[in-house]
Amino acid sequence: MAAAVSEEETQLQEMEEEAEASEAVGEEKEMESEDEGEMEPDGSDAEGDESSDDEKENQAEIQRLEEQLSINAFDYNCHVDLIKLLRQAGELVKLRRARQKMSELFPLTEEIWLDWLKDEIRMAEEESDREKVYELFEKAAKDYICPEIWLEYAQYSIGGIGSQGGIQKVREIFDRALTAVGLHMTKGAAIWEAYREFENAILGTLQPAPGSVPTPEQQEVLNAQLNRIHTLFRRQLAIPFLDMEVTYAEYGEWSDKPIPDSVTQLYKKALQQMEKSKPYEEALLVAEPPKLAEYQTYIDYELKEGDPARIQTIFERAVAENCLVPDMWAKLTQYLDRKLKIKDLVLSSHDRAVRNCPWTVGLWKSYLLALERHGAEHKTVSDIFEKALNAGFIQATDYVHIWQAYLDYLRRRVDFSKESSKELEELRSAFARALDYMKQDVEERFSESGDPSCMIMQNWARVEALHCKNMQKARELWDSIMTKGNAKFANMWLEYYNLERCHGDAQHCRKALHRAVQCTSDYPEHVCEVLLSFERVEGTLEDWDTAVQKTETKLSRVKEQRAKAKKEALLAKQEEEKAEQRRKKKAQKKKAGRAGEKRKAEEEDDEDEWGEESEQPAKKHRGEGEETMETESGMFSRKAPFQKTSQVPVAQKARAAARQVQQVPHDSSKDHLSVFVSNLPFSLQDPEQKLRDVFQSCGLIEQVRPVYNPQGTFRGYCYVQFESQVFVQEALKLDRKEIDGRPMFVSPCIDKNKNPDFKVFKYSTSLEKHKIFISGLPFSCTKEQLEGMFKEHGTVKDIRLVTNRSGKPKGLAYVEFENEAQASHAVLKVDGTVFQNHTLNVAISNPPRRNPSDKPESSRAMGSMMPPQVFGARGRGRTQLSLLPRALHRQSAPESKTENGTLQSRTGEPVQETSATAPQKQLSNADFSRLLMKK
Repeated sequence: MAAAVSEEETQLQEMEEEAEASEAVGEEKEMESEDEGEMEPDGSDAEGDESSDDEKENQAEIQRLEEQLSINAFDYNCHVDLIKLLRQAGELVKLRRARQKMSELFPLTEEIWLDWLKDEIRMAEEESDREKVYELFEKAAKDYICPEIWLEYAQYSIGGIGSQGGIQKVREIFDRALTAVGLHMTKGAAIWEAYREFENAILGTLQPAPGSVPTPEQQEVLNAQLNRIHTLFRRQLAIPFLDMEVTYAEYGEWSDKPIPDSVTQLYKKALQQMEKSKPYEEALLVAEPPKLAEYQTYIDYELKEGDPARIQTIFERAVAENCLVPDMWAKLTQYLDRKLKIKDLVLSSHDRAVRNCPWTVGLWKSYLLALERHGAEHKTVSDIFEKALNAGFIQATDYVHIWQAYLDYLRRRVDFSKESSKELEELRSAFARALDYMKQDVEERFSESGDPSCMIMQNWARVEALHCKNMQKARELWDSIMTKGNAKFANMWLEYYNLERCHGDAQHCRKALHRAVQCTSDYPEHVCEVLLSFERVEGTLEDWDTAVQKTETKLSRVKEQRAKAKKEALLAKQEEEKAEQRRKKKAQKKKAGRAGEKRKAEEEDDEDEWGEESEQPAKKHRGEGEETMETESGMFSRKAPFQKTSQVPVAQKARAAARQVQQVPHDSSKDHLSVFVSNLPFSLQDPEQKLRDVFQSCGLIEQVRPVYNPQGTFRGYCYVQFESQVFVQEALKLDRKEIDGRPMFVSPCIDKNKNPDFKVFKYSTSLEKHKIFISGLPFSCTKEQLEGMFKEHGTVKDIRLVTNRSGKPKGLAYVEFENEAQASHAVLKVDGTVFQNHTLNVAISNPPRRNPSDKPESSRAMGSMMPPQVFGARGRGRTQLSLLPRALHRQSAPESKTENGTLQSRTGEPVQETSATAPQKQLSNADFSRLLMKK
């Protein structure tokens, strides 16, 4: 038997050597023809120059792509382009390195793998190189289940049958290929046919020479080979394939005996199965990629049929064409977890899922559970969790979910019967790390914690109370939870109460419920009811009286607030109805063409509206100016503008009456405990409660003091007083947070009469070489767009879009880089480019200095000489005349340039004050009259 096998291998080795010799002869002929072509005088120097230019362009592009990947290694398209250019340039060493880097980060497509394998096969010369190619095939087979790769793998292995055990290795690879893709209805038949051809080739080498009689050993080997081919035919005919009738006919021709009835029955059964599946296969053939709906229908059909091998095959076909669809991977891994439960198969599928869709937190959670379910080592689970943290999730809540999954795993490892253990300390340190990670990394990236209900901290408190019997630590955690803006929610207090009820004592339960009654704003009745129920069971008469008094006071206050809110809502609705009526009336007047009445209607329509912040001082100035014009009407011999009688609406009177009681005088002795909040919308509903909600997370609030005018209208600013100065620093961090679409300004409460030099301006006023200033941006430009524009020029540390007081963009921005070189490079590359039809101006940031002399008083002298101007309800009209004498007009300044808003002369020196801009002596009315009479 052994002699026959060695003879078989010897004959195959001779066949291989002959084939290699013929290939060598062919290559020599090709080289001769190439040499002859080179000797022909058809080439030209111009063609050589063109190819040289193309090579230079390719090298420049390769260098650019390599630099891009050094900045962002996860740029998939950049990897693909680089591999393509390196393959064209023939730089095999760089090409191999580029492919290896990409395969470490991403699963490669079938096309990329096949190109890589074919290149490596050409370069393989020694036996050690062949082993490396085998390893590469193994790696390729793990990314996706591809029939073409397995077929290439099997055919390549045939070239090594001359080595020891070569035939057995080929058969082993073919058997693995049949297991992996042998059930593929459209492409699996190619693997079966290749396997049969290989075995038929071996059979041909075993046939005895004509006229000779084989020995018993040779006949035994021959029969074994025939049985092997029969088995392949019968196995294939039992599997449904398209065009399987051809295989059945081929088997009949090849076999010297009739096909057995058992084989025919299996063939017919497979044929029926093929007819059932044929409509789904035809739907896939005619469908356009990615064929997601067709695959889903096919999967549902196979799930009803219930054949695990066929279900797995159709799933693998689906994910190969829809590798970036997380739901498809989730369904595959769920099926494997619940049905097959084969460790290697399950874990490899989970690994492929997270490599294809790393941004999907659900796949990572399932992976962690699968690792724990199959008894993976703790280090393996921890490594996978660390990879998940670096996967780049798209929502802040995703990080909460992955941390919870990992913490649940760590909690299940702890033996709480021991007072202290390594696993328990690891769990506690993981909880602390999770809180720090959410506060620092997640909040910095998403501007939100992702865990507003503090679920991680709640779970930690439950573990400490239930398993560790450490109620002191649990209470500390719950106090921290309540200071993060959760004290107003009844359900949070009831969670805390239930924890104390189960693991604490009655004293702390009572304390928690009293605090809940005081702080809850969403469902106070429920909290009051729980407190009374608790005192019925646990409390004394004194405790009962205290509880009744507190609940009655709370519910009475709530009732008043709701009545007030209801009344204000009714008044607001009435005002809306009146405004709607005015709009309709205005539209009718516009249609009738009565321009005068139209202007009057517009003035009435705009009477209570407030838009940009620039209108606020304008309104104030308008009122003062109109009074002045009335007193000096005789001097100008003109009648003052008609002043409409100010009628305070009924709703405004009601608000004023309600707020006169609430107005609290400002106590300057507590300024160190307060912050000043400004730039708030005048239309802000219930500003006191609104600001309490905003600043609740900073600490305990003593009081909120909104400022109203005598008519009861909110003036857009207020004072927030805390119980401790520590909370003031937390409140200052909320500066420029948006409230109803406007950024609020939060600053220390400082009396500027006592501290005239106090400034809130927090940005630099000197040359910043690592920061650039961009102007000419479209108002729709976002931070993400700017980051995408400038990240290719360096590491972007911060981006600030400049806005006005209402939060609307001004078309300006600052971008901060890691160093000066990157900022200079960005200026050179981006300055003058066009972005969304806007030409950008980019320069190194050089903000104007804010000199102490640049105070409003310096311009008041001129202002006192100017007569007050009267504007209508819609501002300055185009037909209004300037009443300023020509003698007082300022001289036009010399032509200057602007650096971040600073005027400078052509020589770069600051513009000197002229006689028009220098401070002048304030004139009296008589002096002003004399100046007018001169003209």
